[in-house]
Amino acid sequence: MQPAVFEVAIPDAELADLAERIARARLPQVVAGAGWDYGTDRGYMARLLQHWRTAYDWRSEERKLNRWPQFLLDVDGCKLHYIHARSAHEHALPLVLTHGWPGTWYEFHRVIDALVAPEQHGGDPRDAFHVICPSLTGYAWSEPWPLPGCDIRFAAERQVKLMHALGYPRYGLQGGDWGSLASAYMAALDPERVIGVHLNMCPAPSTDDPAEAKAQGVMPGRSALVREYVREQKGYAVIQSLKPDQLAYALNDSPLGLAAWMIYCFNAWADTGGRIESRFDYDYLITTTLVFWFSASMPSAIRLYRESMKSGRFGPPDSYVAAPTAVAMFKDLSRPKRAWAERCYNITRWTEFDRGGHFAAHEEPALLVDDIRAFFRDLR
Repeated sequence: MQPAVFEVAIPDAELADLAERIARARLPQVVAGAGWDYGTDRGYMARLLQHWRTAYDWRSEERKLNRWPQFLLDVDGCKLHYIHARSAHEHALPLVLTHGWPGTWYEFHRVIDALVAPEQHGGDPRDAFHVICPSLTGYAWSEPWPLPGCDIRFAAERQVKLMHALGYPRYGLQGGDWGSLASAYMAALDPERVIGVHLNMCPAPSTDDPAEAKAQGVMPGRSALVREYVREQKGYAVIQSLKPDQLAYALNDSPLGLAAWMIYCFNAWADTGGRIESRFDYDYLITTTLVFWFSASMPSAIRLYRESMKSGRFGPPDSYVAAPTAVAMFKDLSRPKRAWAERCYNITRWTEFDRGGHFAAHEEPALLVDDIRAFFRDLR
């Protein structure tokens, strides 16, 4: 089946419904001085809500979402949504950028143009890429898989089928969060075509030595996750891994509740220095929220946690990634030593950055682009 051209075009009636919901949204009562300690900060959400009601312009944001060509492709009877930004350079290397949660493909909006047309962004045209940004199955306008079993490996397999349908004989992979695992599994599923994997989050094992793990700032055991994340921040993942549909009703019915559920993670995981505004403006966070809202996809998006937990794939990849692998280590939720990560990946490049967090493509786009270019330069 040929891809169908897609454009984000939300009907006026849906915008009117959203405006009514936002107009009557209720903020919860909180304890004095709670800040972000109990969850999403009420004062911040009140300011964001005021901006949403009085200044936010969806139609302007919609035009930003439509800057690059978008398509829907039927893969095994279920549509995948993706961006396909082709470079003007014939030699450009296809590169799949895969997002995570609570992000969408839109988190790459600051890196796409620099990858596609490097000469216009301080780079060398020899480093050009054709950029493909899929929405993970069940995210945004990628239809949810209707049966149990759509874990991260299954989602990766569907993206491999997308790349085969596009006819690319060789390509590279890049991702963070779920996108890291999707990239790892795509490399394992398509070893003849995948030439390299670039990760800005590295799901990897920890050590069983508590003292060594503490010195690294992570928990011992199966995954090298930072201690603060495990102790203070991962409640969302427990709920989404156990009973996602219990939460889905609320997230699918309240735009403010949906925003609050997501925004806590943007604040906690980015390198904000205690100020979320230093990394994310209101418009970006509202638009990211509304991609999920208008596509009604948050219920299926969080189901990925449950399916991956059931299959045992919520953690480091379950098979060795033989493709050359680069790790761009920002201030992220996973913080393995290189030696630990090398149990899972054929690491040929390891770069540690002193700024930027979980959402590297948005927080530090120039650093990420430079590292991607440098890694793939020798693999073309």
